[in-house]
Amino acid sequence: MSIVHLQSVEILNAEASFKDPYVFKITFECISPLQDDLEWRLVYVGSAGDEKYDQELDTCMVGPVPVGVNSFEFEAAAPSPSKIPPEDLLGVTVILLTASYRDQEFIRVGYYVNNAYESEELRENPPEKVDLTQVRREVLVSKPRVTRFNIKWDDSATASASTQQQGSAEGLTA
Repeated sequence: MSIVHLQSVEILNAEASFKDPYVFKITFECISPLQDDLEWRLVYVGSAGDEKYDQELDTCMVGPVPVGVNSFEFEAAAPSPSKIPPEDLLGVTVILLTASYRDQEFIRVGYYVNNAYESEELRENPPEKVDLTQVRREVLVSKPRVTRFNIKWDDSATASASTQQQGSAEGLTA
């Protein structure tokens, strides 16, 4: 059972210039005390064909994490275009927001990102070399792909969470 439940992820600038940072507002609930911090990462998939083009845009540690609902803003720089194959600068790619506890990933939220020229003229007649000053990104926020992983939490936190889950189930009436 997870000790941390992701409640919402809001991308504050889902439509922006390619070179603008990504800004997230992340809200989660912690149902039991944690001994260590949570690590959040944002990864940009530079090419679907090869992981070597993936870029970790930023990482941040959040903690100590109190029991209850917590919220924070996470800002990550735009990807470095020089680390992306030229043929993959435009079109659809993916960003992955992950959270880990003690080097164990417990949630991954993936979003499709479409990078395209802003003007119709450039979309129809693109220059030979991509002009990133004219490229806008659009994160498709309505269709995130969420994957949860079971991990080993703190022994006391796991016991407390199990007790809390049983306690809430006992209060239900049929």
